[in-house]
Amino acid sequence: MIIQCQNVQKYHGAELVLNSITFEIRQGEKIGLIGRNGCGKTTLFHLLSGGERPDQGQISIRKGSVVGMLSQIQDFQESDTVYDILQRSFAETLQWQHRLRELEQEMSLLNAEIDEAHWNRLLREYGSLQDKFENAGGYEIEANIQRVSAGLGIQPEQYDRLFTSLSGGEKTKVGLAELLLRRPDVLLLDEPTNHLDMAAIEWLEQFLQDYDGTILAISHDRYFLDALVKKVIEIEDGEAITYHTNYSDYQKEKETRLLQQFADYQEQQKKIKQMQESIKRLIEWGNRSNPPNPGFHRRAASMQKALDRMVKVKRPILERRTMDLQLEQNDRSGNQALILDRVAKSYGERLLFKEASEVLRYGETTALIGGNGAGKSTLLRMVLGEETPDSGSCTLGSRAAVGYLAQEAVPGDGGQSVLRYFREEAGLEEGEARGQLARFLFYGSDVFKDIANLSGGEWTRLRFAVLMHRRPNLLILDEPTNHLDIDSREALEEALEEFPGTVLAVSHDRYFINRCFRKLWCIENGRFHVFQGNYEYYKEKQAELAASAGVSQQDLTATGKNAAGSSQRATDRDASTSGKHNGSRLVPPQTGGAGTKGSGKKRSGGAGASRPARSQAAWEQDIAAAEQVLGDIDARMMDPLIGNDVTALTELQQERDAAQEKLDELYSAWMEAAEGAVE
Repeated sequence: MIIQCQNVQKYHGAELVLNSITFEIRQGEKIGLIGRNGCGKTTLFHLLSGGERPDQGQISIRKGSVVGMLSQIQDFQESDTVYDILQRSFAETLQWQHRLRELEQEMSLLNAEIDEAHWNRLLREYGSLQDKFENAGGYEIEANIQRVSAGLGIQPEQYDRLFTSLSGGEKTKVGLAELLLRRPDVLLLDEPTNHLDMAAIEWLEQFLQDYDGTILAISHDRYFLDALVKKVIEIEDGEAITYHTNYSDYQKEKETRLLQQFADYQEQQKKIKQMQESIKRLIEWGNRSNPPNPGFHRRAASMQKALDRMVKVKRPILERRTMDLQLEQNDRSGNQALILDRVAKSYGERLLFKEASEVLRYGETTALIGGNGAGKSTLLRMVLGEETPDSGSCTLGSRAAVGYLAQEAVPGDGGQSVLRYFREEAGLEEGEARGQLARFLFYGSDVFKDIANLSGGEWTRLRFAVLMHRRPNLLILDEPTNHLDIDSREALEEALEEFPGTVLAVSHDRYFINRCFRKLWCIENGRFHVFQGNYEYYKEKQAELAASAGVSQQDLTATGKNAAGSSQRATDRDASTSGKHNGSRLVPPQTGGAGTKGSGKKRSGGAGASRPARSQAAWEQDIAAAEQVLGDIDARMMDPLIGNDVTALTELQQERDAAQEKLDELYSAWMEAAEGAVE
């Protein structure tokens, strides 16, 4: 056991946030901590990290265990660079390294024969420090920093930037990297997938799966929870309920538990009602007896004590109130809601994408995916007319009414209440506005909160309230699930499923994409692709295409080796990533070498059987051309545009087989010509 919580209570002012938190965590467990926004999850993290103390109850953490929490990164100096922050995890090891350099300098200036005792003392200290430095992984510091930074998408050119100059998302990534490099015994991760793109999230999942410490993660990313955790702790009504399963099975177990709890509650209420009626009858009989019979009163009092001692089953809440988002449109758009025609965009020498052409039709739901900085938000701004493409055009269809939800933080200067902001944006009277806000979980005094003091989830819900009132037919959403709890995400998903209009959304939430979207626009390596299907199908097809390209490349390489024996060739191919061949030149076999077989023999039926004597350059030119044809076919097979077109892929495979056969014949004929030249 590494952590134990027993009946922990915590107040914020007069508000009871955590009522009776009890759970146990064992060494090496990977746990998801879930619950609605504002239920006390982050407060519990501060208690576990030692930042706050419980008002009642006890938290026990195994002696000597190091607890790491993401928010601790906020303690920094104004002059700290990104690399300074990343190196913090190795502060003691780097101090040893610095002392080793000092000892080396001192020993280089010392004459060992004159001051042998001092020399030996320095040598012993140096040897001891070097052992400690090596055992602590001192020689792998740079490699570890590079590995974690690359995995989370922190580029080397950011290392020299001041930490204070980073955006909030960039600071979070650097803080997460510093925490992972520190490798504490207990990792407390609060929404670790926020601000990460899909590649970084998948890397983080793998890193945490292999992590040998204990992990407690607050997350609303259901895909991430399913991939990582084997235990779920839910904070609900100030109490902790533990489920020994992943997130998907937790949902089933919770439903079963609630139904059983409701059945137990009904049964107990039935028993309580019977006991109360019995007590009432006993008292009436005792009062009506003539003379009065005290025995009836004693039995009634005894039964009342038993009733008071009974542990009451709480009435479970089977359906909790969620964001009541109902997306409707005033009028439908034309059949073509959005047209991209060869759109290109660059910033300086950096190309975001080019030749982006696609039509988004009325009623389609499309997710725009790609890495951080790939140009997704830029494309959305061009669709909205806020930015101009370098070439091509973005055109909205006829009668398209756009509703845009930007990825923006809560306004810092605020100055407006929730009610005033909503009334100004929606143009409603106070009574109607308060009724609408209640549908988005703003009750009572909540409507008078300054918008600058709203949480990320509250700010997103408020903007959805405005968006719903405007009734657009083309929704453009930039990371709409960020900061929303799971209940609100599910409410959004249900609303999008019922929405008759068109949806274009940027998202890294794989669960959200799988449920709501049937087409993907992907920006990757400066190229724009369209893919029919959800994210799961996209990943499956990408893996199949990559594997197919890898096998094809192996086959092609093997053919070349068989043709040339043990001779060396420059291949320089990378079909697994680009699907193209470089048409590299072939080095002829060494005359008289072991790789020359069957000298003096001619093969019948080969490409060279009826060919006249040719120069080596001519053969190489034909082979290079055949390789280019084969490479072009491989590139077309890797194109996501035809990734799910079985007919097209079958035709391309037939073309590839014919091209491969021709290349094999050219290799054989070239070998025969080379052998003939040797003779």
